[in-house]
Amino acid sequence: MQHTEDEIERAAQRFEHLADELDPDAVEVDVTDDLREVAVISEALRADEVHLRETVNMARARGRSWNQIALALGVSRQAARQRFADKARA
Repeated sequence: MQHTEDEIERAAQRFEHLADELDPDAVEVDVTDDLREVAVISEALRADEVHLRETVNMARARGRSWNQIALALGVSRQAARQRFADKARA
């Protein structure tokens, strides 16, 4: 939906009015550095999980056994298969 020139002009005027009324000294700022860090690390973990799954898929495609993969992961063969087997076949 496109807005008319008149609608855009009215919105710009409302924004200017709100900006003029804003008192920076009265605004309470919530520091969110900790939450930002949680989000960054969470995204890195998701990316690492995708990379790990791709790497396991490649290892399986190259004929690596679940025992070899499990050893590289530091888990049991059963744990490696349970975590990656359904995805490795896809």
